[in-house]
Amino acid sequence: MTSSTLAPSAAPAAPPPSRSPLRDPLRIAGAIAQLAALGVVGPVVFTVLATLLGVGLGLVPVLGIGLVFLLGFVYALYGVAWLETARVDGLYALGLPGLAPRRRTTPGFGGFLRVVWRQFIDPSMWRAIASAAIGTVLGLIVLPLVSVFASAIVLVFAPLFARSGAVTLAGTGIEVPVSWAVVTGILVALVAVAAIIGLAVLHAVLARAIVVPTREAQLVEQARTSDVRREGAIRASEVERTRIERDLHDGVQPRLVSVGMTLGLAQQKIDDDPEAAKALLAEAHTSTKAAITELRQLARGIHASVLDDRGLDAALSALAGRSPIPVQLDVRIDRRCDSNAEAAVYFCIAESLTNAAKHSRATGCRVLVRQRPDGSLWARVEDDGIGGAQVTPGGGLDGIMNRVLAAGGTARLDSPQGGPTSLEVSVPCAS
Repeated sequence: MTSSTLAPSAAPAAPPPSRSPLRDPLRIAGAIAQLAALGVVGPVVFTVLATLLGVGLGLVPVLGIGLVFLLGFVYALYGVAWLETARVDGLYALGLPGLAPRRRTTPGFGGFLRVVWRQFIDPSMWRAIASAAIGTVLGLIVLPLVSVFASAIVLVFAPLFARSGAVTLAGTGIEVPVSWAVVTGILVALVAVAAIIGLAVLHAVLARAIVVPTREAQLVEQARTSDVRREGAIRASEVERTRIERDLHDGVQPRLVSVGMTLGLAQQKIDDDPEAAKALLAEAHTSTKAAITELRQLARGIHASVLDDRGLDAALSALAGRSPIPVQLDVRIDRRCDSNAEAAVYFCIAESLTNAAKHSRATGCRVLVRQRPDGSLWARVEDDGIGGAQVTPGGGLDGIMNRVLAAGGTARLDSPQGGPTSLEVSVPCAS
C-alpha cells in the first residue's frame, strides 16, 4: 500500500481570552470532576509508563528486546500527552492546536530512529506530561477532601441518629461531641469545599502555565511553519514551471514547427500544384487549431479564469465535463473562499482526474468537496483504478502536495496496489 501524508505543523494560535475559573461555576465543577478522575486513573497510567520504561531498560541487553518496550514507552507518552492536551483545551477553551506526532523526514531505519528520538524530546509532549502528573497529584488530594466533605454532611445530621455522646468524623478519626456535631459538620464542609475549589483553581492556573506555549515559542513555531510553507511554494512553482516547459517542448512547439514546415511546402506548390497546396494548407489549418487547443489547455492548467469569475463549484463542473472518464461530482459550499484556497483545491482535483485518466485505468471517479465548520475547504477524489500511485519528486502528485503545503493545508494519498486511489486535501479558507 502506498500512503503519503504531508502537513505543516499548525502554529499555535494565541489563546483567546477566557473567563476566570472563579467566575465560571460549571468550569470549576468540571475541573473538580476531572481531578477526581485523574486521582483514580492517573496512578495506574504512570505505573504503566514506569513499567514500560523499567522493563525496556532492563531488557535492552537481551537481544535488544527492550527496544520494543522503549518504543512503546515513547508512544504511550505521546498518547497520554495528546489526551492531556485535549482535556485541558476542552475544559478551559484555550484554543490549543492538537498535539501532532513527529513525522519521518528521511527514509530507512536511521530515519525511523531519528523520528522516535524527536518524538521523545518533543517539548510540547513533555509539558503535557507534566500537566498530567500535576493533575494526578492534585486529584489524589481532592479524593480524600471529597470524602471529608461527605462525612461532614453526615455529621450535620448526626443528632438525628447518634446513639452515643460522640460521633467520629470519617476519614480523620476525630471524635466530635453530638452537641457540637452540627456546627462542626458545617465548618468542616465549608473548609473542605473551599479546599477543593482552591485546588480546582490552582489546577487551572498551573495547566495554563504549563500547557499553553509561551509567546516566544509561538513566534518560533510560526516562523518555522512559514519556512515550511515557503519551501512548499518554491517546490510547487518549480514543478509547475517544469511541467509547462515539458508541455511546450513536447506538445505545442513540435506542432507549431510542423505548421511552419507545412506552410513552407504549400508555398512552394501553390503555383505548380494548387490542389496539393490546398491540401497542405488544410493540414496546416487543422494543426493550428490543435495547437490553439493545447495552448488553451496549458493556460487553463496555469490559471482557471472560470474559478475567479464563477467560483469553485462552476470550475469543477467544467472540469468534470472535460474529463475523459465519468466523474460523479458532489460540491457543497456555502460561501466563497480566498483565491489561494480555491486554486489549491481546484488544481489538486484537476491533477487527480488527469492521473486517473492517464495512469490508473479507471472507469469512473468521485469528487467530494465540503466546507467544514472550522472554515477549512476539504476535498476527496477517489477513482476505481488499479492503484499504486506514488509521490515522486517533480511529478504531478509532488506538485499537488507542495501546492497544498504552500496554502497551509494537508494532503493525504492512499493508493494500494489494485486500487482504489484516494486523495484527501484540506486547506484553510478565509473568505
